[in-house]
Amino acid sequence: MSAVYRNAAPPLIPWFKEGFFDFWSTRVHPLWTLRRPLARLVARTQASADAVTLRLQPNRHFAGVLPGQHVNLGVEVAGRLATRSYSPTLLENGDLAITVKVIQGGKVSQHLACGASIGDVFSIGPGFGDMTLAANTQRLLLLAAGAGITPMRSLLRQLDAQAQLASVDLVYWVRSHDQLCFVEELQALAARHPGFGLQFAVTGDAQRPAPRVGTFDFSAVAGLATARVLACGPAGFVESARAHLEPLAASFEGEAFSLPALPDTEQGNVQVALLHSGRTLSIARGVPLLAALEAEGIQPASGCRMGLCNTCVCTKVSGITRHTLSGDHASEPSTPLKLCVNSASTDLTLEL
Repeated sequence: MSAVYRNAAPPLIPWFKEGFFDFWSTRVHPLWTLRRPLARLVARTQASADAVTLRLQPNRHFAGVLPGQHVNLGVEVAGRLATRSYSPTLLENGDLAITVKVIQGGKVSQHLACGASIGDVFSIGPGFGDMTLAANTQRLLLLAAGAGITPMRSLLRQLDAQAQLASVDLVYWVRSHDQLCFVEELQALAARHPGFGLQFAVTGDAQRPAPRVGTFDFSAVAGLATARVLACGPAGFVESARAHLEPLAASFEGEAFSLPALPDTEQGNVQVALLHSGRTLSIARGVPLLAALEAEGIQPASGCRMGLCNTCVCTKVSGITRHTLSGDHASEPSTPLKLCVNSASTDLTLEL
């Protein structure tokens, strides 16, 4: 579909309700809506043994995304809408590329990898996240594990376009060689920019297994004391990188796509009262509230599931919660609460 169709807007008819307008306009063209951002699947390619890259065509209402940020993608699976967060790469014609790691038992990832058809349309939110770059960047050390390579790919493309890859290093961890994504693209960047340091760290290599981030030798990284370190991967990876490098570098920023395992210090169940639905639930202490509510058949609005996008924020009327990333407790009444990164320590009342 040409850019003309993407940017064309159907005529606005103010006396139509938005839902009625969208229902009929999307039957003329699947991306035509009054205000709602949508993206259409136009291509799918294998990125690695356990990941696929989807090419998405957004409509004119998509608010955009900066390199390194994430977007929430709304996907209908078996008649139910699920929202997941991905870090896209902006392509030359305005399309987006998202790479999805296929998780065993993961309904959304398996649907996107195998079940979704070319032409399917998803809802898409604006970009969010702070792991972005200024126009003139300092020395950078990028650390990626598994699917954490996706925001780094976007940042590297930005730096390549700005001819600022001379003082950048990337270390990319996977368990096996066939899990590496974008190998040819990354190697081409290294060939064009001699100052760009690229290392693949394969921890399951039978011949020469790479050390994990906590014991990795970063002595080859010149100017580490002046470097900004950006890390993305599972929670354990990010926290290990933080402990290892935060004392050595100028700054450290990390984004984890899983929650860390906190010490199991809270036992038993608590009562959670939901004011809007009138329900009271018994849930386990220490379990993120979003997961606990979903297990009870309640589907609050959610997105990134890692405390970044604020989609799952609701008001905690009373009770004490524990932050699953820091372990800190909060007892202030009538305060906003992110369901995905907080658990119940006492009985709670929520505006849900």
